[in-house]
Amino acid sequence: MASLSDPLVKQLLEGRYIATLATKNPDGCIHMVAVWYWYDGKDIYVATSTRTRKAKNLQSDSSVSLMIDSRDPAASCGVTVMGNGTALTGGASRTVNERVHRKYLSEAAMGNPKVGPVFAAWDDMTIQIAPASVVAWDMREADKHVFDGTFAANPGYLLEPER
Repeated sequence: MASLSDPLVKQLLEGRYIATLATKNPDGCIHMVAVWYWYDGKDIYVATSTRTRKAKNLQSDSSVSLMIDSRDPAASCGVTVMGNGTALTGGASRTVNERVHRKYLSEAAMGNPKVGPVFAAWDDMTIQIAPASVVAWDMREADKHVFDGTFAANPGYLLEPER
């Protein structure tokens, strides 16, 4: 187990990565989707639309998981945060969603009438995730302790993922 205060966890939560959000569908299977997020030091926020499957799933089951994977073969690491999601709407949602959008969009994009306002109208809800547990992994640490530095000494062993 890890904690939100661990340096690696903070790096991933504060960084500009694409996360995967998991919610539970009504039939019990898991729905996963790539999302943008913003971390305020306590909770994690995901901008979305009330029309999405993840938003609808949250209405019947507040359990969520959010995974961030660096996808970097030279420093492969990640974190999964599990907890409860709460739907924010109205002014609170607009304020938080703007922070999410500004994390991923340039000032030029935010100011472009074909981009910034479209995202603002599109994402009319925020999922606020209250972390209950955190799991982190770091391939560099596994390399040191399990593989005796084999991957660090042979950088080509871990192949680049597709982009």
